[in-house]
Amino acid sequence: MTWPPTAPDLIARAKAWDELRRPIWLFDPVALRGLYANPAALRLWGAESPEELLSRDFSQLSRAVLSRTERLARTTATGEEISERWTFYPNGEPVTVQATISTCVWDGRPVLLFEASPTEIEAGERRAVEALRHTSTLITLFDQQGAAIFANPAAYSAYGSAEHPFAARFADPERGRLLLDQALTGETVAEVCEARTIEGPRWHHVDVRLVLDPVTGAPGVLLNERDVTERVEAEQARAAAEQKAAMAEARQQFLTDMSHELRTPLNAVIGFSELLKVDGLSQEQADQAGRIHSAGKHLLSVVNEMIRLSELETWDGAVAPPPVSASIEPAPQTTTGAEGTDGGRALRVLYVEDNESNRALVSTILAANGIECQTAADGREGLEAARPGGWDLILMDIQMPVMDGVEATRAIRALPGPPGAVPIVALTANTLGRQLKQYAAAGMDDTIGKPVDMTELVAKVRAWSTADRDPRTGRAGAAG
Repeated sequence: MTWPPTAPDLIARAKAWDELRRPIWLFDPVALRGLYANPAALRLWGAESPEELLSRDFSQLSRAVLSRTERLARTTATGEEISERWTFYPNGEPVTVQATISTCVWDGRPVLLFEASPTEIEAGERRAVEALRHTSTLITLFDQQGAAIFANPAAYSAYGSAEHPFAARFADPERGRLLLDQALTGETVAEVCEARTIEGPRWHHVDVRLVLDPVTGAPGVLLNERDVTERVEAEQARAAAEQKAAMAEARQQFLTDMSHELRTPLNAVIGFSELLKVDGLSQEQADQAGRIHSAGKHLLSVVNEMIRLSELETWDGAVAPPPVSASIEPAPQTTTGAEGTDGGRALRVLYVEDNESNRALVSTILAANGIECQTAADGREGLEAARPGGWDLILMDIQMPVMDGVEATRAIRALPGPPGAVPIVALTANTLGRQLKQYAAAGMDDTIGKPVDMTELVAKVRAWSTADRDPRTGRAGAAG
């Protein structure tokens, strides 16, 4: 509306207020603009005229003042009056008044009516009051029954009511009642709790302690709350990620163990049954050995598929390296023949394996193909056997006591001269994708999966044992 008012009732009301000595003004809480001020209010606000005061822009009020203004509008809408202390800053200078606020109708709409009387307070108290009103910390004073008797604007903004009860602020009201009881016994409690705010669930760091009501002197409970939702959610996300990683590691270890424990005995079953089929048995015995071999092969396919599906689940559906040999291809053979010789001598292979049945099986297969095979029962024995050199190839199991195959390979690769350059092929049931990369990084040239396929075993042993060597390193050229 324009100044001065034109409606007869508004003119009469303004004239009556103009005669009063106490400051009176009207404020529109929706438009955030002044509507009327009597001469006393003009002096209070340091304005030269009503037009000058009412032209001031109050739309940039702080969040705390806006929340306080909204609260006043809601609380007084039903006819109540509120008396409280306000500090204004006309022309940059603080002015503190005790104001009675109510709602009245002006020009057809509800507005706030301020009736003020100046009051003097100490500078320290004025600063404390302003800090309390503008701090982002939620501060509420409760009586002994948990009813709110004071709330700063931040608390009012979070809960939407100055009368929000103590226990109702907590997602777990029973926990809230316990905190109130603890504080009333004189105990100061500080912890992180889930709160129910008008914005939904939030995490608050609460400080609850016994105080005296400065007005009545009765015991009360002061509740300080700080919103720490971002920190709590970050900690929860980190804990979830760590748990997920631990579960993935446990699953990977399970797959490794299952691969080893299932494929290792199958290696002996399939390998020896295949040897029996070609070992001069009677027809009935050969048929029985064939059935054992077929059953073992079928069980192996079930095991391989189970491990493959488990690995897919581990990597959230990503395409896994199937449980087969590594992708490194051996160099072309330089010699052929049943004897598997290199320059007229039998090939010499060191097989490092802790399982006695596997050592017997591989040694038998290689011997049947004219290849000399000596064995070692663990990685440390394998390292000592490799140290003097003279081997054309080392077949290395992975999961062994004392020293595993990866560690043993690193130690062999650290040996000087030809002993450290000998081709090393993993012979293992652990053939998951990550494991194959680990073997290659340790210095292994290739991988043969268990259960052993006789044809693959003999072919790779001959290929790697006779591969061309790099004259600079002594390593087989195919690995380079």
